[in-house]
Amino acid sequence: MKGRKVQYFTENETEFVNLLIGIGVPRTVAKVLVFLANTPETTSRDIERGADLRQPEVSIAMQYLKEQGWITSRLVRTESIGRPQNVVSLSRPIAEIIDRIQTEKEGEIQKKLALAQKIRDYIA
Repeated sequence: MKGRKVQYFTENETEFVNLLIGIGVPRTVAKVLVFLANTPETTSRDIERGADLRQPEVSIAMQYLKEQGWITSRLVRTESIGRPQNVVSLSRPIAEIIDRIQTEKEGEIQKKLALAQKIRDYIA
């Protein structure tokens, strides 16, 4: 069996994850996004190990990232007999993804402020 080095989060990356969670990004999505931002290409299994997530959590997060158009994947044949592995990477720079998240969150805030103003109008 060929050994591979698995990447784990540094203190700064953990803080990055916590900041994303703080603005409303789901925990699993935040962890996978930060892991992918620091890895050119990786497998779901490496994400599970490095981000300390279970396989179903990684699958759900990857589905969300794929729906957003933020990741690409390709099948790679393994050296051993068996199914090919799915190798994933970010399809856009992390800064562009963060800009999109920020725009989305700003829109949510504006909607909530508009609702709060409507409430004020009712009590005035």
